[in-house]
Amino acid sequence: MISNSMFKNTLLFLVCLFAFTVNLKTYAKTEALKQKSEQTIKVGAKRLSEYSHLIHDKKVGVLTNQTGVVIDENGIYTSTVDFLLNNKVNVTKIYAPEHGFRGNISAGELIKDGKDTKTGLPIISLYGNSKKPSVDQLKGIDIMLFDLQDVGARFYTYISSLHYLMEACAEQNIPVIVLDRPNPNITMIDGPVLEMKNKSFVGMHPIPTMHGMTIGEYAKMINGEKWLNNGIQCNLTVIACANYTRETRYSLPIAPSPNLPNDKSINLYPSLCFFEGTNVSSGRGTDLQFQVYGSPFLKNMPYQFTPKPNVGAKDPMNNGKLCYGENLSNEKQLTQIELKWLLKAYNNTSNKEKFFNNFFIKLAGTDNLKAQIVAGKSEDEIRKTWQIGLDKFKQTRKPYLIY
Repeated sequence: MISNSMFKNTLLFLVCLFAFTVNLKTYAKTEALKQKSEQTIKVGAKRLSEYSHLIHDKKVGVLTNQTGVVIDENGIYTSTVDFLLNNKVNVTKIYAPEHGFRGNISAGELIKDGKDTKTGLPIISLYGNSKKPSVDQLKGIDIMLFDLQDVGARFYTYISSLHYLMEACAEQNIPVIVLDRPNPNITMIDGPVLEMKNKSFVGMHPIPTMHGMTIGEYAKMINGEKWLNNGIQCNLTVIACANYTRETRYSLPIAPSPNLPNDKSINLYPSLCFFEGTNVSSGRGTDLQFQVYGSPFLKNMPYQFTPKPNVGAKDPMNNGKLCYGENLSNEKQLTQIELKWLLKAYNNTSNKEKFFNNFFIKLAGTDNLKAQIVAGKSEDEIRKTWQIGLDKFKQTRKPYLIY
């Protein structure tokens, strides 16, 4: 005979089992839908029918790099340049941003003009001495295409390259078509808003560290807010992604730069890039770029690594020195900038006097963050000072959102 307590316990178990099964099925269905969305996303470059009439019989320039690819139904990758040439588009010049056309140049390294060995097309560097295309560099171009994979961070310089391209083309009455791509960090709208006195190539506009926009949306905002020189506006067309929403999870098919090798580094990058303005390594010169941090002055921390020159980091921070820090490669997915590692490193360093370098304020976009850290403010206290700027920015960007 089953007692009342045994019956109740059995019933409770069955109810819990049913609920778990329903939740598991719901989760599986959600994951399947996400995967289906990822498979059916069409990036702007692939939607040639949406812009072919604009480039027909035109001499076309393309600002792109290794991330400018079109993937067919069989999973075969074709560069945007090759895709256009295969479709009889008259591409006459390639323009390359930081890291070069093939994406294998170290951060900050001077890039020279050259010629693409596959297509024979001239490659014009827009990183180094000339970040803005000159009149001569634009000569003979009827229309410009822009196809770069952004990661949603103010200090990721592809949006600065976008600004200068739009500005130069606006001055020469050359239309610009931005071929949009998803933002893998689109849910993050976070960080201090840049103060224009700290404007530089790693921060050109009064936006927070993370803007939560695709690069096509960002181009519309540059134009609409009249951020180009003298308020000039560009003849701009954005070719949106198809089957994409702000809820769509997106894994980049190609690393956007040498030191962002995978999804984890891209997700941690907004939080760890602040270390680039300190004496702490963010993992350049290792196989865990932007997934570890450490320095010789953090000897009480558990993880150890020694940065050495590699692809994308010819002379990494703390080159050849044993560093102590943390390995974050198993950290859960971030939905905001995390300051806890920056604060921990500052509070544990044995060399506070040389912790920050002159680059930190440019990265932060404000003098306040360094002052707050030195003053011993908590992460919560610091984050509260961002809120007014973030709220204002969210209102500013609203008219430019596509998805």
